[in-house]
Amino acid sequence: MTQERNVSVLIDEAKIAARNTEIAQEIARKDPKGLLVIAILKGSFMFAADLMRALHHAGLMPQVEFMHLSSYRDATISSGQVVILKDVESDVRDRDVLLIDDILESGRTIAFAKDLLAARGARVMTCCLLEKPGKRAVSINADFIGFVIPDKFVVGYGMDVAHSYRQLPFIGVVE
Repeated sequence: MTQERNVSVLIDEAKIAARNTEIAQEIARKDPKGLLVIAILKGSFMFAADLMRALHHAGLMPQVEFMHLSSYRDATISSGQVVILKDVESDVRDRDVLLIDDILESGRTIAFAKDLLAARGARVMTCCLLEKPGKRAVSINADFIGFVIPDKFVVGYGMDVAHSYRQLPFIGVVE
């Protein structure tokens, strides 16, 4: 258990919910066929769950899989090395895949996953809840972005610091 820290709200629940609906409608307009949503664990799990429900309401019937990739471990700064902790079980060849991650910062994690899935024959779209501009270490832009945020360490809505604060229903900044 980490020591108690002050967390201030950066993006509240209502704004997150509204943006999820908008993103789902944007994705539905792309008319994906046999959509497979792949959520990158652990940070994107709440976003992916809410976005899946929004995709349903937008008329899509996605299947879901999970990848567990890490470049952080218990640190607050990316190590620069992406490690596969859990791979997808489904064959992605010739499928429309929506790859979901919590935050686009260095870009290493989402670029690694996108390249891996594309090499397996998937048509990959990327979706990140948050983007921190100016932090990119690799050349990648997400197809769908929830919010552009300042360069602050964020927690909540599935994101953590040393496995704490994932349960918060909002995105907050650790003070």
